[in-house]
Amino acid sequence: MTLFSSSGAFAQDAKLVEAAKAEGGKVVVYGSLENETMDLVSAAFKKKTGLDVEFFRAASTKVMDRAQSEFRTGKPLFDIVLTNDAPMGFLQKQGLFAKYDSPSAKAFPADTIDPNLGPRYRNVLIGIVYNTAIMKPAEAPKSLEDLLKPQYRGKLVMPDASQHTTTAQWLFSLQKVMGKEKSEKFIRDLAATKPLLVESLTPAGERITTGERPIGISFIKNVVFYADRGVKLDYVRLPSFMGDGHYLALGAKAPHPNSGKAFIDYFLGEESLRIMANIGEFVNRKGIYPPLPDADKIKVVEMVPMDEKAFKEKMQEYRKIFLQ
Repeated sequence: MTLFSSSGAFAQDAKLVEAAKAEGGKVVVYGSLENETMDLVSAAFKKKTGLDVEFFRAASTKVMDRAQSEFRTGKPLFDIVLTNDAPMGFLQKQGLFAKYDSPSAKAFPADTIDPNLGPRYRNVLIGIVYNTAIMKPAEAPKSLEDLLKPQYRGKLVMPDASQHTTTAQWLFSLQKVMGKEKSEKFIRDLAATKPLLVESLTPAGERITTGERPIGISFIKNVVFYADRGVKLDYVRLPSFMGDGHYLALGAKAPHPNSGKAFIDYFLGEESLRIMANIGEFVNRKGIYPPLPDADKIKVVEMVPMDEKAFKEKMQEYRKIFLQ
């Protein structure tokens, strides 16, 4: 697979890359994609184009706050922002992004393409993940409700929903699979088990891999991701998994706009997304799947859309439930 798939594309993309090199030969990306994943994609991108990637990685909320703060000063340092749909929607409405129709978008199903943000490049699925070196499959819960059982008290890690938007959205969206009344009771009962609260879903997965907590709410892709590092994880086969769509967009005041466009074209391309799928990502480009056990049986439920006001209210509510 080459970056330039035809003579016409070669001429267009080569011209873009040359313009990017004239800008300084680098692209600055802010996002919540895991560092290890971005390292792999960045290395492949540099090999194809000669362009460097500078990546600032943080939880989605902090990515949004940093991008907003810089944009308001009139001197943003980022070319690209990539994170989940709610923060991306907030930033788009505030004018932080320029519209760029990447030719790579043609390989995505129409229902994954946002008119402003372009293709939803991956769905991040959240579920129950556990360390099989500590907890055998027979000992693992079989449902979300099982997490409330006494044997799991003190063994669970999860992101702090009072500071992490995706987890707040996930908790609020449980009503789609449990019903409103049952989900609200479940959340209160879950808080009463006193789970270890961490910044976001990535450190939750890290705590599971170290065995600090043998079970947690995290990305189910971690089963594949950490298998390559010799850590044996598994996930609970729930009837359905709530997912969060992720996008990337070019900054409206990008210091390196051509580098940003070249990065988007590559990031949404087949080579990049195969790299991501191979470490467990559920990407949306046609014909690419992760090597996760039973991936073909997974039913995805989109989380409930929330606006800025709803996030603020729910995060305050979860602060009272989990931290007071």
